[in-house]
Amino acid sequence: MWAPDTTIDKLNPLGKVPSLVMEDGNVMIDSRVMVEYLDTLTPVCKLLPPNGRDRADIKCWEALADGMLDAAIIVRLERTQRPAALQSEDWMARQMRKVQLGLASLSDKLGESAYCAGIHYSLADVAVGCTLGWLSFRFPEITWRDDYPNLARLYDKLSERQSFKDTVPQ
Repeated sequence: MWAPDTTIDKLNPLGKVPSLVMEDGNVMIDSRVMVEYLDTLTPVCKLLPPNGRDRADIKCWEALADGMLDAAIIVRLERTQRPAALQSEDWMARQMRKVQLGLASLSDKLGESAYCAGIHYSLADVAVGCTLGWLSFRFPEITWRDDYPNLARLYDKLSERQSFKDTVPQ
């Protein structure tokens, strides 16, 4: 994405991934849009309830996980793409505070439950699992596994799923 010759902006004018190229050549952007579309394609294993408070709760988990990722990505980009003389330690600390507060909130919300929302695997688990996996990959110095063993248990369980095995950050 950051290479000078990237072509991602031909698919997504925002220059972001993921971008899903449909059979007809149209492009769907934003993972939240994609998951809602893909979830309508099968009557089984729904990631989102059709409506109501349960759906809103799952979307709140997703929003928190996505917000944490956004903050962490900002820090990563500041560290890797911006000249050192222009980097702002205060700005990065502010973003990392969002990550730390987000981890505490995820842990509190999860408690001792087996899944983020209810008794079944849902989009909430996907979002939280992806966030935790990416944080482990890009910010190994964040000790979320030690600080929040309930999140570690959830992540370990999610990591056994084939979909998580197939998409481990590299």
